[in-house]
Amino acid sequence: MVLFGADRVAEFPSLFAGRVALLTGPSGRTSGNVPTIDVLKQCCNLQLLLAPEHGVRGDKAAGALFADEIDESSGLPVRSLYTKDSKRLSRETLALFDTLVYDIADVGCRYYTFLTTLRYCIEDCAAAGKRLVVLDRPNPLGDRVEGGIVRSEVISFVGGYEIPVCYGLTCGELAEMMNRELHCGCDLHIIPCAGLTRSMTFRDWGHCWVMPSMGIPRFETALLYPGTCLIEGTNCSEGRGTGDPFGIIGAPFIQAEVFCKAFNALGCPGLEATPVYFTPTASKHQGVLCGGIQLHILDETVLEPVAMGVRLLDLLRKMYPKNFSFLPPVREDGKIFLSLLAGHRDFEKPDWDADALLARYAEESARFRVRKAPYERYPKE
Repeated sequence: MVLFGADRVAEFPSLFAGRVALLTGPSGRTSGNVPTIDVLKQCCNLQLLLAPEHGVRGDKAAGALFADEIDESSGLPVRSLYTKDSKRLSRETLALFDTLVYDIADVGCRYYTFLTTLRYCIEDCAAAGKRLVVLDRPNPLGDRVEGGIVRSEVISFVGGYEIPVCYGLTCGELAEMMNRELHCGCDLHIIPCAGLTRSMTFRDWGHCWVMPSMGIPRFETALLYPGTCLIEGTNCSEGRGTGDPFGIIGAPFIQAEVFCKAFNALGCPGLEATPVYFTPTASKHQGVLCGGIQLHILDETVLEPVAMGVRLLDLLRKMYPKNFSFLPPVREDGKIFLSLLAGHRDFEKPDWDADALLARYAEESARFRVRKAPYERYPKE
């Protein structure tokens, strides 16, 4: 059975000296399902909670900004790192602790904003001379590397570092990479997992799936997310407001049976789709009947979610040229949200080619495997 960093806090008492702050979410729990908040309250001077997107308890909607508050369960003050004004550690917040502990599960995918929050914590703690302790967690996708590297001109909160969509590192390994590559000089410490190998995915850990956010209810969702999250940048529904977010894709203008047949003809490895009609209860097309597909994973070992997402975009634009569109820019610099997710601006070109794009992705992923090797702390088998 794999142990998380949160299981091993008692082995490293010297790392938790002074006033301690904890950056966490609902997934911040030991392998025995004990909240990390409770663990730290028993062994150190836990003074403060820091909240990323979705909040400490997961009670904030995706993208919802929120203010400081008091955590009712623990009685601890909570500083929001997801406000309109800033998503970084302010001087006032940095003055409240000596050691910052990071314990959040992500999904092994660059779009997840927790990774950018981690970068900001490394940079801000380094500048303020604060210690940062990362309680390491396995990557649910294991050593999977897929997709292109983020271009510097589209760095954003959903793509905050130059890594591929699937980056094949634990949060502790990624923290070490960012600290060294960015020359931060942060007083960074990693409490490692035990019993973990690089070939393991979530199915090998021996634990229940704890949702890192409400949009990722199952491990199968996390497997599809690197591809179907791209639909968030379009006028199609990515399945929010249904029982299968990121597994159901559709729009009011799609005839389900016809589209499903065309998608299955693409032959995406490890996938099969069935036609579906659905009415989202939230998000895009709320209360409107949509047609589309539900994706089923037949073999996750050959699944290529990012490639599937690119093929899906390509199919939608070709089948529905008068209806399908990208969402308008969300930033003053005119970059559309899809470009921020993708990490490049190729989709903004009307003549973009799926095969050429995926060939470039493959080259960039191969280079990243070499780049990440020095930061890998767990054995392959």
